[in-house]
Amino acid sequence: MDSGARPKLAGKIGLFDATMIVMGGMVGAGIFINPYVVAQRVHSPVLMLSVWVAGGLIAILGAFVYAELGDRMPEVGGQYVYLSKAYHPAVGFLYGWVLLLVIQTGGMAAVTVTFARYFLELTGAPLSERWIVVLTLGLLTAINCLGVKLGSRVQSVLMLLKIAAIACLVSAGLFLVKQPHSLLHPILDRPPSLGLAAALGAAMVPVLFSFGGWQTTNFIASEIKEPRKNLGRALVIGVAGVITLYLLVNVVCIRVLGVSALAQTSVPASAVMRIVLGDRGARLIALGIAVSTVGFLSQAILTAPRVYFAMAEDGLFFRGVAYVSRTTQAPVVAILLQSIWTVLVAFTGKYEQILNFVIPIDFFFIGLSASCLFVLRHRERIAQLQASQQLLASESKSGFRVPGHPFTTILFIAACWTVVANTLYTYPENSLIGVLILLLGLPVYAFWNRRRKASK
Repeated sequence: MDSGARPKLAGKIGLFDATMIVMGGMVGAGIFINPYVVAQRVHSPVLMLSVWVAGGLIAILGAFVYAELGDRMPEVGGQYVYLSKAYHPAVGFLYGWVLLLVIQTGGMAAVTVTFARYFLELTGAPLSERWIVVLTLGLLTAINCLGVKLGSRVQSVLMLLKIAAIACLVSAGLFLVKQPHSLLHPILDRPPSLGLAAALGAAMVPVLFSFGGWQTTNFIASEIKEPRKNLGRALVIGVAGVITLYLLVNVVCIRVLGVSALAQTSVPASAVMRIVLGDRGARLIALGIAVSTVGFLSQAILTAPRVYFAMAEDGLFFRGVAYVSRTTQAPVVAILLQSIWTVLVAFTGKYEQILNFVIPIDFFFIGLSASCLFVLRHRERIAQLQASQQLLASESKSGFRVPGHPFTTILFIAACWTVVANTLYTYPENSLIGVLILLLGLPVYAFWNRRRKASK
């Protein structure tokens, strides 16, 4: 590389590591916990498993949509880029604003504190919870500042350890339980009715939340080798792999505990392992959950800072956030910024409240980003009709096409915005806070936009 040239992000992530990043963004602590939430809302094995299958199908539709978006625009920043180019830079900025301020950092703070509690329970280390939070985030931040290749390799190792933990849980539940519960009866927990439909809708919310996270891989599209080919493959393979893991976990939870007992425990994975292997099994799965939380953090630190980097590159954020290390080719300032803010959020102790009001904002933007596909395809059709040769290469060379579009794309967007509507209806006050934080980004965008224009 020319010593005088400005360092850039490097494409060093292969298909395997990209697939592990997709899976790592989805599999956190939720799958070890959320089966009990679903069991509280629908009360038959068939309905429970049907909800998880439906959630998986919606996730795979989303993977198809984002695969085409990534194929059209394999650029750093993912959703920020799609929203900026399809609609307006202000829309992309608002997404990056809430991602940094609450969505990503709020989720990371909650997960880091969860890890700290499991770590202290397992080890009895003479450290405070806050010290564990700082040390964990500090170590993962340092790893990712050393380069995307090292960060992705560490993420792959952590994801393989997550798969091993889930494999232990599944194997114990399938082969060691002595009196399994039926997976087929009863089929329905009540006659077909509006009440049943409402219960299924309510059960879908935690399921869709558990299946979220795959879209963050698009943040690092430009750092994936042959992104037009490998990003789409990683999304589809990774989401399909997680669907398989989640269904197996739910089968085991129902088989060992039964729906009634499952609905009464907030730690179903631990309950399964305690029944099958005693306290040793419970400690083993606690270790697996701790590793899973670290893996989620590693993925978040690897992917999301690319959004803030892209905003800074466009002149819509502090210019220093676009700094790339000449040695490691990593956006070290953006990575540090996110981790420092996460520590501050964790120390406030308000991360649980933050999670309550960011869910509708997050799903709103996931759906809105998917809708960009309609805009891009419309532009493509206009260009074709006009026989224009001026179409952007990112739009004219699209190879991957969403199967069943526009119907499948509309279904995915509707599912995302159903979560938004459900949350707005159920938690109006929390949702209002999220909307206010979003709107506060408008004057901030105006400031940065004026500053960008003045610097030209």
